[in-house]
Amino acid sequence: MEAPPDTSDPICSICARPIPEGVPQSRHHLIPRLKGGKGGETVLLHHICHKEIHATLSEAELARVYNTPEALLTHPRIAKFARWVAKRPPDFLSRSEGKRRPRR
Repeated sequence: MEAPPDTSDPICSICARPIPEGVPQSRHHLIPRLKGGKGGETVLLHHICHKEIHATLSEAELARVYNTPEALLTHPRIAKFARWVAKRPPDFLSRSEGKRRPRR
């Protein structure tokens, strides 16, 4: 007898919450497109998690150091955010106060 197809929701690589259909989501290029990652590996994230990554880290930092979900979670601010947002429902949205990463 064949097993039924898996209909579970995908899991966010940052907060480990499910990403149900209809919840804002986006694909994160592990190597930024502008740094050679065009066509490279991506991971599905909640949109809020994706925004936090780009508000925290530069494209160069993402390409050089934080180019896996595991590496992203070693960054103190991303780790703190992941612990915080993991306690919210999967469809949680928050107003962003704009870029928090200082311009260089």
